[in-house]
Amino acid sequence: MSELTQRTIYEHAEALRKREYSSLELTEAYLNQIDAKDETIGAYITVTADRARERARAFDESGGAAGDISPLSGIPCGIKDNMCTKGIKTTCASKMLGDYIPPYSSHVVEKLEQSGAIILGKLNMDEFAMGSTTENSAFKVCHNPRDTDRVPGGSSGGSAAAVAAGEAVYTLGSDTGGSIRQPAAFCGVVGMKPTYGSVSRYGLIAFASSLDQIGPITSTVLDNALVLNTIVGHDKRDATSVRRTYDDFTADIKKGVKGMKIGIPEQFFGDGISDDVKKAVLGAAEVYRTMGAELVSVSMPSIDYALSAYYVISSAEASSNLARFDGIRYGYRCDEYDNIDELYRKSRSEGFGTEVKKRIMLGTFALSSGYYDAYYKKALQVRSLVRKDFDDVFGKCDFIISPVAPTVAYKIGEKVGDSLQMYMGDAYSVPVNIAGIPALSLPCGTGEGGMPVGMQLIGPAFSESLLYRAGYAFESMGK
Repeated sequence: MSELTQRTIYEHAEALRKREYSSLELTEAYLNQIDAKDETIGAYITVTADRARERARAFDESGGAAGDISPLSGIPCGIKDNMCTKGIKTTCASKMLGDYIPPYSSHVVEKLEQSGAIILGKLNMDEFAMGSTTENSAFKVCHNPRDTDRVPGGSSGGSAAAVAAGEAVYTLGSDTGGSIRQPAAFCGVVGMKPTYGSVSRYGLIAFASSLDQIGPITSTVLDNALVLNTIVGHDKRDATSVRRTYDDFTADIKKGVKGMKIGIPEQFFGDGISDDVKKAVLGAAEVYRTMGAELVSVSMPSIDYALSAYYVISSAEASSNLARFDGIRYGYRCDEYDNIDELYRKSRSEGFGTEVKKRIMLGTFALSSGYYDAYYKKALQVRSLVRKDFDDVFGKCDFIISPVAPTVAYKIGEKVGDSLQMYMGDAYSVPVNIAGIPALSLPCGTGEGGMPVGMQLIGPAFSESLLYRAGYAFESMGK
């Protein structure tokens, strides 16, 4: 791995300002890394090498590094392939959108390009963000750079793998039920699921609209805060975007956790969690105690029902959102059909993969006449209980510490035939999305096979600065 591809955003920004190397040299280093490693890793669906070189060259020629610029200027990144990029193929890792080239860019891509970021390409994912392993991609399986026989997590597996493999300085992912945090944990990097509404979803191809949230994946906590500084903010094109002022997430990042209260929910450390994950996360909690924080045992009874509610809500919204892919206006269309009903049926049957079809069927059933009250309405009631439990807990502590997933990354193919077991792996991550609150995933040790263990720090709405501060404090103890 090139020495350049092991540096952080902060280090690259300083070096570019001092003209130690150019943006083009930096971009070439990452493109070379992609050429050398991605055939094995499978993190990228589309690499935009020529476009990246052109933007890097323009940055260097403008002399931008000498001025007061964004810390992301001239620095290469990757984008999950469910965020629209004008003129660049955006597939959602699906045959349904295999040739789709958007006529516009998502809000976050606009923000990154305005900041001078260099986009290297579009990253692999589970089809339409439905999955936890990035084995559901229509194009290729993504592998974990820490052990290529294992999954990188999902659905933002390509986003996490690219950072871990040095194929991008940072990436963007989307998180519907843990899809940033879980792959970050599996690959040993840092991932933030921001407060719902803090980052615009305009141009994000929807899975479940009330749960989806875009966020950054990076190698360090400080880098993560720098990226979120750039992409956060109100967008009038997104009806769920919150209008508020956001402080610099790096301003208080070095202030530590002395005097803070950290909640440890008993429901997150019961049956189902592996011993190595439990030991690593509780060990991290003890590290916080040594830094002057107080550990508080808390209870969240509704968590036991959150996973069931999540799969009903997310599948129902997926059924509605994916109804637009009908073989008529855009997307995949079957070659042979006798009538319009057959066109719809064959286009959707051939265009969607197994996991997507499974969730569409589940969601359509939950919304159907006679079952709406029994399933979807009940799930929304559970959502209210989960939010109330979090509100009650945050009255007793500043933030919560918990595992991200019950195990470390498992072998590719190990859980493909057991959907229920795979879904259970989301039990610790989905409550955050149901409540719409932020959570930060960062490495806290190793487990079986020497694989990374991730912990998540969960805070009240708009407490990202607090979580970065706590994450930075822990990360600094390991240096």
